[in-house]
Amino acid sequence: MAESPASLSSKDVAHVARLARLHLDEATVESYRTQLASVLSHIARLGQVETASVEPMAHPLDAVNRLDDDEPGAVLTVDQVLMNAPAREGDFIAVPKVLGGDSA
Repeated sequence: MAESPASLSSKDVAHVARLARLHLDEATVESYRTQLASVLSHIARLGQVETASVEPMAHPLDAVNRLDDDEPGAVLTVDQVLMNAPAREGDFIAVPKVLGGDSA
């Protein structure tokens, strides 16, 4: 990728788009190049901010997790679950195989 936002090329953007499996025309690549260069420039400016004396935090406000009691509630029936399934095999949701050699 480019070393600085100013040197971000259309080729860099096209490469990232290809990695993300996006099919972009040249006009879109150029539009994204200028937008991405702007974002990277902003991030570079943030990297110059002195943060050594700032204590790390997970949230800017004093927040705590609100946990409800873990109690069983109403459950769906098998037919209710399968009602919106895209495909079913008997009483199961049919999904494509994702592991193994065959795609069938």
